[in-house]
Amino acid sequence: MDDGAALSLTEAAREKLRLIVARIEKLEEERAEVAGQIKDVFGEAKSMGYDVKALRTVVRLRKQDRQKREEAQSILDTYLLALGEI
Repeated sequence: MDDGAALSLTEAAREKLRLIVARIEKLEEERAEVAGQIKDVFGEAKSMGYDVKALRTVVRLRKQDRQKREEAQSILDTYLLALGEI
């Protein structure tokens, strides 16, 4: 934005922009905190002997729709069977 455009913003528009930026920054801080907490939980699970890679896969799969997940697994199984992998 050039100086002319910045000057044409009303004070109310500038304040709204400041508030939006502040909200985004706060949410990014919260996201970083949550990411750290998730990392800690995976570390805890690893120390108890769980396979972290498998846990990540389970979490990812549980986010998917069950029917779509089963359909994708069926297609994958068909391909692997055709290739002699299973």
